[in-house]
Amino acid sequence: MRHCSVQVRGLLTREELDRYNALMEVGSFLESQNRYDLAYTVQKEVDLLIQPAIERLKDKGRARDKATQEYLAAKEQNENDDNEIE
Repeated sequence: MRHCSVQVRGLLTREELDRYNALMEVGSFLESQNRYDLAYTVQKEVDLLIQPAIERLKDKGRARDKATQEYLAAKEQNENDDNEIE
């Protein structure tokens, strides 16, 4: 079973995290029983479950990029204003 990243797990809701942990436990059991055919199905469910958290992570990245862009624009504007004063 493939785990999702720590960043994605951190953005799962409590309900999603509980379901994720249960699915991972079931998948690990199935793999220990060499039932990879069923573990594959469980992995697909995990992949579907984490999609909303992945989108939340992307949104955070976009917001961070926008904030950085605004900061740099404001900094450039302040430097231009300082140059005009001199």
